[in-house]
Amino acid sequence: MLKKHSLLGFFVLSLCAHHSIAAVSDTETAQLGRTLMPLGGEIAGNAAGTIPAWQGGLTTAPSGYQVGQHHIDPFANDKRLFTITKANLNQYQDNLSAGQVALFNTYPDTYNIPVYPSRRTASSPQWVYDNTHYNALHAQLDNNGNSFSNAKGGIPFPITDNAVEMLWNHIARYRGVYGVRNASEAVVQRNGSYSLVAAQQQIVFKFYENQGEAAQADNVLFYYLSFVKSPARLAGGAVLVHETLDQTKSMRQAWAYNAGQRRVRRAPNLSYDAPIAASEGIRTADSTDMYNGSPDRYNWTVVGKKEIYIPYNNYKITHPSVSYKELLQAGHINPEFTRNELHRVWVIEGTLRDGSRHVYSKRRFYLDEDSWQIVIADEYDNRGELWKVSMAYLKSYYEVPTTWTALDVFHDLQGRRYHVQNLDNEEDATIDFSLAAPDDSYFKPAALRRRGVR
Repeated sequence: MLKKHSLLGFFVLSLCAHHSIAAVSDTETAQLGRTLMPLGGEIAGNAAGTIPAWQGGLTTAPSGYQVGQHHIDPFANDKRLFTITKANLNQYQDNLSAGQVALFNTYPDTYNIPVYPSRRTASSPQWVYDNTHYNALHAQLDNNGNSFSNAKGGIPFPITDNAVEMLWNHIARYRGVYGVRNASEAVVQRNGSYSLVAAQQQIVFKFYENQGEAAQADNVLFYYLSFVKSPARLAGGAVLVHETLDQTKSMRQAWAYNAGQRRVRRAPNLSYDAPIAASEGIRTADSTDMYNGSPDRYNWTVVGKKEIYIPYNNYKITHPSVSYKELLQAGHINPEFTRNELHRVWVIEGTLRDGSRHVYSKRRFYLDEDSWQIVIADEYDNRGELWKVSMAYLKSYYEVPTTWTALDVFHDLQGRRYHVQNLDNEEDATIDFSLAAPDDSYFKPAALRRRGVR
């Protein structure tokens, strides 16, 4: 790659340093938009021709699409190329993650990966590209890699070979400015049974407000608010999160509203490996969104760049024509509704630092080079055995535009259960990015009780 090769070692060894040199040269930065995509991925396709060149991504909606409605699949006529099964796994294993292979071994009779033509649909608004170009010249890691500075709303480190910077690219990636969604989550048990928890979710990405010109004000990345709609015993409850940038200086703040008691309480310890109750412990706090929060408990290294079959352009998976009953099978979601493509990914690995505590001793992340989204997370227990496999089923939200997840699925291989977030097939609409964001007072704890009614 183009960037300083000694930076990661400097970060790991210089534990008392407060800053790290980060900005790349003008010559390197000039490659953005030439040989590199504006967010940093390679423009060229691969030598085999199985990954095409990036040509600007998907920036316009198909005819007939209306903002807020379920997305029309622009590639509905694509024909499946082949299907990876347990029987032919050896032929494709080099282009899969350890977690994908483990899913084949755990569910050999039912798990498969349908593969379709690769389409480089990732795109963002021009102002995000402009800010990313600025960041390449100015952004730097701070506080031993636990924060970054001198960045506008865009990818902080588009040209890098540093695993910590790549992790921040995922955490701070563009996902619109404000979105409202009605969606459900479910834990699917070994026998395929499940119960749904439905909520209205609102998120405002402070890092990207005002086109990212004041991106790091008040150390806040985003505000998140969720009100439970069902089941009845939970309805009216709410969770509010203030996500901070440097969580070693100021931890994320979270509050819970109990509708029965009509009380707002501070939610302690919503970080690192704290189990998330709605997932029945399958998902840890820092596994939400594949990874979030401070990177400080792990030593991070770059494994390399690989070509991997990953979930991409998944429009059918959350389409109203697919019911939850059809989608949610025992062991894993129904593969027939998924789409996978060959893409280049950055592979980074975190190993637990001496003296640090976490239920995962090692984490290996696969980041889509076009969007910096972690698309697969393989997580290992303290015996060194693969325990959890998480997948973000990506699609292009062409109305924004951005690449984000349609569904997040978290597998517990040992318990043979999984947790699914963002189910909205049976809702009237999907996430709406077109609304104006409320002012900051809307996301204050004092406002929770006023709005939290059954």
